[in-house]
Amino acid sequence: MTMSHLTQIVHPAWLRAMHWLNALAVVVLMMSGWRIYNATAFLGFAIPKDITLGGWLGGALQWHFAAMWLLAANGLLYLSFNLGTGRLWRKFFPLSGAALLADVRAALQGKLAHADPRHYNTVQKLAYLLVIADSLVLVLSGLVLWKSVQFPLLRELVGGYEGARRVHFFAMAVLAAFVLVHLLMVALVPRTLRTMVRGH
Repeated sequence: MTMSHLTQIVHPAWLRAMHWLNALAVVVLMMSGWRIYNATAFLGFAIPKDITLGGWLGGALQWHFAAMWLLAANGLLYLSFNLGTGRLWRKFFPLSGAALLADVRAALQGKLAHADPRHYNTVQKLAYLLVIADSLVLVLSGLVLWKSVQFPLLRELVGGYEGARRVHFFAMAVLAAFVLVHLLMVALVPRTLRTMVRGH
């Protein structure tokens, strides 16, 4: 492998593997979670069964827990690698209000730059940091739903068991919105998919 090839690496192999494992876990979690939600439909509406996973409540719970462990383990490795290699700081910081306003203005005008996939604009940085924080909220509220008695302080922080259900559902909705926007951006800039598959 030549030095010129090495300098063109955008996403290392570990990052690409974790990205696709996270994508699989998130899809399974959302689809099984929608089936679990339908068991009570506590917000007054139901998710169409065709886009849910598990077939019945018990089956959906099994899928949900399996994907939960995959996401938790993979997410911890992802954060560890990003912190250990310094990638988190290089890719997502610094942030500035002026840069954010400029990027939002450019995005609204259809002029947001994607010329170099090695660098994220401020909107991308905030979106990825948001999804990391949102994933933590999902995990913590999920712990309350799974082991409510074992996490009394956490249960109180999210407003009790019923509060945890709502926090978990709306955090999932934020994650689903991120996935939709992410897929839209990939459709608009297809080379980002190639770099996530090939690495360069």
